Amino acid sequence: MNNPYLPRPLRILAVTSQTAIDWTFRLESDLVPEYGQFLELSLPGLGEAPISISDFGPGWLELTIRKVGRVTDGIFALRPGDTVYARGPYGHGFDPAVYRGKNLLVVTGGTGLAPVKSLIQYFASHRDELTGFDLICGFKTPADVLFGAEIQSWRAAAEVILTVDRDCEGWTGQTGLVTHHIEQFNFRPGLTEAIVVGPPPMMKFSTLGLLQRGLPEAAITVSFERRMSCGLGKCGHCKIDETYVCLEGPVFNYVKARQLLD
Repeated sequence: MNNPYLPRPLRILAVTSQTAIDWTFRLESDLVPEYGQFLELSLPGLGEAPISISDFGPGWLELTIRKVGRVTDGIFALRPGDTVYARGPYGHGFDPAVYRGKNLLVVTGGTGLAPVKSLIQYFASHRDELTGFDLICGFKTPADVLFGAEIQSWRAAAEVILTVDRDCEGWTGQTGLVTHHIEQFNFRPGLTEAIVVGPPPMMKFSTLGLLQRGLPEAAITVSFERRMSCGLGKCGHCKIDETYVCLEGPVFNYVKARQLLD
């Protein structure tokens, strides 16, 4: 009998430090997730936590995890060769077909870059599928920047704005909130699709900025960051009104998402 609550063991292949509190764990896995899906990651005796899949390939997948509590503290104590446990993948992810033949604008704030990273990697490698490709990646400070090497590599395929909230000593890149850079962006009406992922305030004002610039609601996709305990639509932790984010999301078209703001 198949037990959907039973996790599978995954061996850690590598650990990469992104920041002092954000590490990427590469796990041995034959799973083939959708872009933007998540796993329920667990350690016996500590519990489990929903973690977005930040990248994947043949025989492996990556999770970029922030050290914020008991479960993640335990995971940060592990090293290559150790084992974690996972259920999933769960949720509705990003569909590349939605963006093919369009100008794609991706706007991320902080760790919001992780859930959409695999999709960015895909289009960076399949640039001919898009008519335009723009990224606005915002972080609080230079010390908070994730995937620095990957962001540099994406410049070969996309127009990339890497920005921090305020100017810092030694920082030579751009500054300002992502909303400021949205105000400077020139859209091609009817040909642009946007993805917005980040903390709730950033998503709220970024989508508002896109709408004010004339982008239709139906051309905006967002990904909700919510506490999802079971991943199966049973516990109700992620429920907003009658919508279970773990089942119908975490990726939503804004036409639906604007009804879920709570």
